[in-house]
Amino acid sequence: MAVSSSASGRSWSAVRGPSSTNTLSIVINIPVTAVIGRYKMSLQITSGGRPNVTSLGGFILLFNPWASGDEVYMSSEEERTEYVLNQTGLYWFGNVNNYGSRRWDYGQLENDILNITLAVLDRSPEYRNDPATHVSRRNDPIYVGRILSAMINSNDDNGVIVGNWSGDYSGGESPTTWNGSAPILRQWMQNGPVKFGQCWVYAGVLCTVLRCLGIPARVIINFQSAHDTHGNLLVDNIYNEDGRKNEDETEDSVWNFHAWNEAYFTRKDLGSLYNGWQILDATPQERSDGRYQLGPTSQKAVKEGDVDKPYDAIFVFGEVNCDQAHWIMHGDGSKTLAYSEPAGVGQLTSTKAVGSFQRRDITNDYKYPEGSAKEREIFAKAKAKAEPPRPPLMAREARFAAARNEDSAPSAPPKPEFSASFKKAAETQVGDDLKLSLTFKNTVAKSHKIKVNMTATAIIYNSKPVKDILTESHSVTLGPNEEKSLELTIKYIQYRQAITPDNMIQTTAVCEDENGGNLLVQIVTTLKNPALLFRTIEDVKLNKPTKVDVIFTNPSKEEVCNSVLIVEGSGLLSDQLIVNVPSLKPNQRATIEFDITPYRQGEGSLLADFSSKKFPNVKGFQSVPVTKS
Repeated sequence: MAVSSSASGRSWSAVRGPSSTNTLSIVINIPVTAVIGRYKMSLQITSGGRPNVTSLGGFILLFNPWASGDEVYMSSEEERTEYVLNQTGLYWFGNVNNYGSRRWDYGQLENDILNITLAVLDRSPEYRNDPATHVSRRNDPIYVGRILSAMINSNDDNGVIVGNWSGDYSGGESPTTWNGSAPILRQWMQNGPVKFGQCWVYAGVLCTVLRCLGIPARVIINFQSAHDTHGNLLVDNIYNEDGRKNEDETEDSVWNFHAWNEAYFTRKDLGSLYNGWQILDATPQERSDGRYQLGPTSQKAVKEGDVDKPYDAIFVFGEVNCDQAHWIMHGDGSKTLAYSEPAGVGQLTSTKAVGSFQRRDITNDYKYPEGSAKEREIFAKAKAKAEPPRPPLMAREARFAAARNEDSAPSAPPKPEFSASFKKAAETQVGDDLKLSLTFKNTVAKSHKIKVNMTATAIIYNSKPVKDILTESHSVTLGPNEEKSLELTIKYIQYRQAITPDNMIQTTAVCEDENGGNLLVQIVTTLKNPALLFRTIEDVKLNKPTKVDVIFTNPSKEEVCNSVLIVEGSGLLSDQLIVNVPSLKPNQRATIEFDITPYRQGEGSLLADFSSKKFPNVKGFQSVPVTKS
């Protein structure tokens, strides 16, 4: 482009700026519609009809949420700081009745992360198949977001993270080991797909690369998150009479929690009504257009039930607002509907608050208040727009539909004349016995004898059973209108070989009275890890070494061996710090000391992971304000 005296706001232009005897300054104006990525610069000076070309190096162009007119423009400075520049995030884990939080180090401002992010785009199938067309579309956050949602998982394209929900993580790292995105991205750049990740790992890394490119982004946690495989907005959970989940019959699932991302940009393909936060999900659950990718889905479209809008709105709607049906499968193959649950899915939908490490509840951004007339109206609207079940599933769905309609099923078993519920367990630490209480109440003025089959199972956070812990049968007699509790103790010696790093135990009770009335009740308990503490860090100066202490006390009655401490923190440590910890006797305390040399001013965070066979992935964190020397 030629240097001119006036700039163009809609196209590339170069304008002569202030000059002196030996210096000529040139201002380059870049349109907000320009393609992001690497650019080379050169200067051509023509003298006497002869051009003289000098290379000026290059630069990398990003999306610009500070520029009005850019499709990712965000008007609030506080939100831009949070969703583009902040390097420390927060996510929640556990279950809806017992959850905790952990920090995540995004590291999007680290020196090498931008180059790795561009490499993620360059290694996509779209780039390999047609580089010119792919690069020409990199000015579109809709396109870029969808590509990244596919590339952060490795399923189709040798992307970043290999998923694993088996409970066996040999050959890689347990997903709960990771504290941040940078080590994962660096390992991928050097060696290819990284083992292993689960939803919050995918979400943390996708948030990093989005922010790195200038797209405002945040991590979302949705408790009781449905995985509706049929797109019919109904999840069928099927249990055997002994309380075990029937994996062969159950195709849908409800995860205790699930993580995805939102990115902020306009939807020129849909219209301004759907601008704003867009859902992206890199966790490989279902294929979209033949690949494991999801989004961008307009948050507004989900709330309003516009599930016919691209991309994947029906799946996201189901995650936050499916109905559930819980079934008991009998020995003869017949199924009894234990109960239906229209309000169980999509609870405590959460994200980090702007400017603080607090939870912000955004459930009402995804749906109208649960059970309200408006919410049911939107659900009916979405249901009407949803695609019908795939042909192989229609007969099965028809059987379920017939069984749900008690008027058309005269052989349906009687409703139970008692109620039952688990009492929330007291906070229990790994290594301690878990004590549960199942309370029955007779709802009629006659006696009842109730048969109870109970199963406790170690599960992954997505409700997948890994290993049975115990199975028990009991008989409970209730007098007229009597209330009685059945106590259950799960000893540490029973669960210690079964528990996964998620620390989750699901207990299910199938209860049947003398008349054939059935109830199914269950509870998920998340056991607590011991504490990992940082000693207070004060007066931390830029580029000056500072000593840090991390403290762990073995609370168990057994020796803890082969422990490793991993510490990281953008701006504080340039890479992961890995320390082998000596064996700890019962109640023995270890103090692990190391140095940090901060290289970025401002508020930083140290994140630590202490792992042993007995206590996998104990987490700790510490805020570290860094001032000038």
